Amino acid sequence: MTEQLLIRGGKPLEGRIKVPGAKNSALPLLAASLLTDDPVVLKNVPPLKDVGTMLSMIRELGKNIETTDQRTVRITGGIAKNSAPEELVRRMRASFLVLSPLLGRVREAVVPLPGGCNIGTRPVDLHLNGLSRLGTEIGQADGKIIARAKKLRGNEIFLDYPSVGTTEQLLMAAVGAEGETVIFNGAQEPEVRDLVNFLVELGADIEVDGSILTVRGADELHGGEYEVLPDRIAGGTYMIAIAATGGHATVDEVRPSTLKQLTLKMRKSGITVNEGVNSVEVIGDNRPKNLEVRTLPYPGFPTDLQAPISALLTIAEGKSVVKETVFDSRFGHVAELRKMGADISVPNSSTLFINGTDGLRGAKVEATDIRAGASLVIAGLASSGTTEVSGLEHIDRGYSQLVENFQDLNAELERSKIDE
Repeated sequence: MTEQLLIRGGKPLEGRIKVPGAKNSALPLLAASLLTDDPVVLKNVPPLKDVGTMLSMIRELGKNIETTDQRTVRITGGIAKNSAPEELVRRMRASFLVLSPLLGRVREAVVPLPGGCNIGTRPVDLHLNGLSRLGTEIGQADGKIIARAKKLRGNEIFLDYPSVGTTEQLLMAAVGAEGETVIFNGAQEPEVRDLVNFLVELGADIEVDGSILTVRGADELHGGEYEVLPDRIAGGTYMIAIAATGGHATVDEVRPSTLKQLTLKMRKSGITVNEGVNSVEVIGDNRPKNLEVRTLPYPGFPTDLQAPISALLTIAEGKSVVKETVFDSRFGHVAELRKMGADISVPNSSTLFINGTDGLRGAKVEATDIRAGASLVIAGLASSGTTEVSGLEHIDRGYSQLVENFQDLNAELERSKIDE
């Protein structure tokens, strides 16, 4: 049954909420569980559709999955087959990360080319070129990658771009390679560091020096227990929503150091942000000021918060400029925000000009991807009147218990069925 989100906006958000585990950390950790037959226990796993897809993936490949509570997963068993189901890989791009664990364990992997959100060109060439440097023979047939390696061997790899997925893919390959692998210009995102810490917990030998990652291959990894990093993107989304509604609320169970880029931008916009040890308090008692935002790989401003902060800037004073440098075609929220009265122009495929308005109005809008959907929810909460957001299947892929969390902050919103 198709659903929509009904939002009655105009109420300041107040109270406290807790942030779940990071989807972008949980997915590679689940893929990495394929690297050992010993039991692996992951805590703080967010209950999301994408996480369910990855759990289905590793189950199809032979793993046994036991959910001991809503956010704890116990994974046991070995690998039963080397071919990833096409349906699951097409559904979610991160499923492609099973390639390296399969290759390292059974020496051959067949994985379809990935799907996921439509946010521009995201080729897997970097993944495959890096694996080739480790001694992998790469072929392609019928839309599937066929990778073979009798033995993976360590090597030096320079990434032309600090891709998160590529860095994670190569880390999981390198831990089972013979000798030493050095990845230069690797991604520095907190989620990559979370994977490093998890692999070390399983017995891997990895050193990190900024963007240089040195991996000394191990004969085999053992099991372990690990807690998933808090979701900085969910935390940042809630911070922006609090500010957009002129609210005063606290986001708990976050790591403020991973949100520093957003915090500094919000403060520059005149919003009060107070950092605690594991919390962030946001006070949006003034209309935000215009900003210039440029997305970059970490430690730059995160691309996943580009759409949410664009929603905030539609009601800021003056003219803001947003430049998207990480992905192309990531402006799916623009046309929908315009329906709500936003004044946004797109002079080229990587830039937004946003003229702040005194306020937005409710409208019928559709989420086209995860973060675009989040921006529409933020806009709806800050608008006068009622906003109807469809395309919830996208939002559900990235935000767990979003409705309940916003209701805990005094927002008026609910899911309802759409008559078809």
